[in-house]
Amino acid sequence: MIVVVLHAPVGRWDSCRAVDTSSVGPFFRLHGGVCHPFAFSEQKGATMSMVRMIVGGVDSHVAAAVDANGGILGVESFPADESGYEALLGWLAAYGEIQVVGVEGTGSWGVGLARFLHDHEVAVIEVDRQNRQNRRRVGKSDTTDAIAAARAALSGSAKVVPKTRNGPVEQVRILLVARRSARSQRIETLNQLRHLTFTAPDTVRSRFKDRPKTSLVSEVAKLRPRMGSDPVLYTTQCTMRGLARRVQSLNAEIKGLDGMLTELVTSTAPSLAGLYGVGTDTAASLLVAAGDNPDRLHSERSWAHLCGVCPIPAGSGKTDGRHRLNRGGDRQANAALYRIVLTRMSGDPTTKAYVARRRAEGKNTAEIMRCLKRYVARETFKHLPRTA
Repeated sequence: MIVVVLHAPVGRWDSCRAVDTSSVGPFFRLHGGVCHPFAFSEQKGATMSMVRMIVGGVDSHVAAAVDANGGILGVESFPADESGYEALLGWLAAYGEIQVVGVEGTGSWGVGLARFLHDHEVAVIEVDRQNRQNRRRVGKSDTTDAIAAARAALSGSAKVVPKTRNGPVEQVRILLVARRSARSQRIETLNQLRHLTFTAPDTVRSRFKDRPKTSLVSEVAKLRPRMGSDPVLYTTQCTMRGLARRVQSLNAEIKGLDGMLTELVTSTAPSLAGLYGVGTDTAASLLVAAGDNPDRLHSERSWAHLCGVCPIPAGSGKTDGRHRLNRGGDRQANAALYRIVLTRMSGDPTTKAYVARRRAEGKNTAEIMRCLKRYVARETFKHLPRTA
């Protein structure tokens, strides 16, 4: 006979009792008539401890715990900080063994909790918000969202493994954020500087008319305005000099960020950066799309779907076999693949031969580039960094 001790939730010691498992399966009936599945390994002549498998769901600062049948075990709110994460993990563990935790917003508000759970070796699933039908039927609140997140992780409707965001790729992402904002500010400042020269007094307009951007910035930055009889001229020169020096400061900032990006990308994925048509910016965008744990992408098809370059079936009863353009996925990664294809179409002999052959078949340039992006996605997937 095998003696099994059933562990009930905290505060329910009246439900603990011994059960003879010689004539029953892995589902046992507790007091109250509710069946719960438990995980155990059968070994004759041994005393085993039965552990309830639970699933957690978190939305913002509210957590919910459900059992293996989707029944609600409890709902509780916790502060969104380190102490709150520890309290949440202990609260979930009090109900049984944690199978998985569904977290909404793992790339924004939930990133801190996702990192904490990953560091404590708890499986995390990224959960999207509920669809409109469910929200209209059951309402919208942190509690309902937390319960829905737990049930989505339990049922398998949510199965995306989030990025861990704790390695060199996260460093690349942070640098890209600063670099893109610096580039945008530089373009905006240059446009302001050029338009000020168009409307400046005649002495300034004639001096800097039709100047290239590089020489315009360097010369305007050296201006030494002097207060004279024309206050408008003095104010214009002071403003133009400030804008030019701002552009120079942004250029220095972008140069420093580029150096850090090149070093990180080369050390993280040297083979990816060595592909034809793949520069530092392009490789960085692809690495950020894959994340610090690219093993979450099980095949090159999932990578192509993430990059938005796989065709989407659009057939019906009368139009079987039709496909449409995929407008989803990571648009930064999609743009990176586009730049690779554009570079190869202009300089790679193999790609040029492919383009000529497909054009002879009647394909236009857009259709050929879509095919090439799919091929490039297959190639770049092989060069993504892998964890040992």
